Amino acid sequence: MIPTSVKEVEKLGWDYIDIIFFTGDAFVDHPSFGTAVISRWLQKWGYRVVVVPQPNWRDDLRDFRKFGRPRLYFAVNSGAMDSMVNHYTASKRLRSDDAYTPEGRAGARPDYAVTVYTQILKKLYPDVPVVIGGIEASLRRLTHYDYWKDCLMPSILVSSGADWLCYGMGERPMLELTRAIEADRNISEIRKIPQLAFLMSGKCKIQGVLLLHSFDTCLKSKKAFAENFHLIETHANMLHPDILVEPVGEGYVQINPPYPPATEQEMDSFWDLPFTKLPHPRYKGKRIPAYDMIKFSVTTHRGCFGGCNFCTIAAHQGKFIQSRTEKSVVDEVKAMTQLPGFAGNISDLGAPTANMYGMKGKNPQMCAKCVRKSCLFPNPCNNMDRSHKRLLGLYSQVGNVKGVRHSYIGSGIRYDLFLDKDGFVDETSYPYFKTLVLDHTSGRLKVAPEHTEDSVLKLMAKPSFTLFEKLRDEFDKLNYSQGTHCELVPYFISSHPGCGMREMKALASRPALKGLYMDQVQDFTPTPMTTSSVMFYTGLDPKTLKPVFVERDPERKKAQKSQFFHTGRKKR
Repeated sequence: MIPTSVKEVEKLGWDYIDIIFFTGDAFVDHPSFGTAVISRWLQKWGYRVVVVPQPNWRDDLRDFRKFGRPRLYFAVNSGAMDSMVNHYTASKRLRSDDAYTPEGRAGARPDYAVTVYTQILKKLYPDVPVVIGGIEASLRRLTHYDYWKDCLMPSILVSSGADWLCYGMGERPMLELTRAIEADRNISEIRKIPQLAFLMSGKCKIQGVLLLHSFDTCLKSKKAFAENFHLIETHANMLHPDILVEPVGEGYVQINPPYPPATEQEMDSFWDLPFTKLPHPRYKGKRIPAYDMIKFSVTTHRGCFGGCNFCTIAAHQGKFIQSRTEKSVVDEVKAMTQLPGFAGNISDLGAPTANMYGMKGKNPQMCAKCVRKSCLFPNPCNNMDRSHKRLLGLYSQVGNVKGVRHSYIGSGIRYDLFLDKDGFVDETSYPYFKTLVLDHTSGRLKVAPEHTEDSVLKLMAKPSFTLFEKLRDEFDKLNYSQGTHCELVPYFISSHPGCGMREMKALASRPALKGLYMDQVQDFTPTPMTTSSVMFYTGLDPKTLKPVFVERDPERKKAQKSQFFHTGRKKR
């Protein structure tokens, strides 16, 4: 067990603690929660780790003092979500609940949680290193637009005062950093560790770095900010990116390139840890809504090469797919059948994009040189192997596990991986589509065309709506031939850059949507480190620097969303 209280530490007989984690979420010992993964990973290598979940930042700060000083460092994250996305709706209204808190109670973490926690720790223990990570830190590692303050903000390293920032999926950099701090390694050597970011004083003297416009320049010029982001995003999607340097104030932020994509053996090792798969006993049976959603789910891989402009998956997990072996997945499923409450149904066997498992470029050398953001947009890359053969084999192996009745695909799928304008892509495409609908869909197949109009889809980096029309045709034919009644549920986004009332009216009147239940319309929310957010702030496409229409008026944004239901379409 990972301890969360002084009593638990005393029970273990520890006379020191190596790392103290502070997180904005309740502590759930499940591989879907980053705090549990990093804690278990460091524990595996012999380090004593404790977690302080949802510390009280309003009182005398006893939660920040109760364990005293760690031997090595403090680690801080906001939880599985950016705290501002967790707290506020697209219309900036405060949410009334928090899925990552016992009983869904709101108010258990502060706004900008990483910054608040870190500032407290630096005030109490100024000489102890603080390492920040997770979604909030990772996606705010450089100058970014903050929708809630409606302004540009510098790197979170500046606002928080943290010593180190570990971005992306952190097992390998966190272990290397921990070993370096323990060995009292020279600071110049620590600064060479991949996937770390840090704040430096003076001017960068390293040769061969990618020097970005400064934070101050971006404040004065939206064009400079857009240019910066295009370079940042291009390098985030390269296999061998440069060191990024962004001047700020009298110094600069340095972003080291990431580790190479994890091998299957490394991926297996991240899951081969003694997770209990349960909330910490401290919660005494209280319901944690986010846990309810994932407790019987299995993650098969990381990363996404779809490159949607509004999405942060690639910026955090990477573009290159990192898959577990079939044995690792099956072993987890076998263990899951022994969990309390498991009734034979896996709620989700997938990942950010469920049907990218095992996919990679046919020629690795071409991938190593590639600078494309997306392997699918504007057209699928000819080097991408889109075969679903391996995934079909995995589904079969999971289905053969004793005690498993159904394995559903609850996470998103990309239908442009098995369909194109000419029909099904290869000999595995129709078998995948058929088993997806008939065997792995719990009544509703959820897909995300996001819009219907090409002008908007282009700015989203999504395929033409004609592909959804082809999907619906194949879906209806399959249902008819099999005598089934599965529903197709499309997701859409309103008020995305490039989308006005005319485009939403056109969306709502599309014949291909007739007869479908569609309450899945989300008002666009600009989040840090996405192309769409840069468009929203600058009014420019960062790739072309051409002007883009942006709807910013709250009432007109509301009207766009409500327009979708003005056609008499049945709402769920």
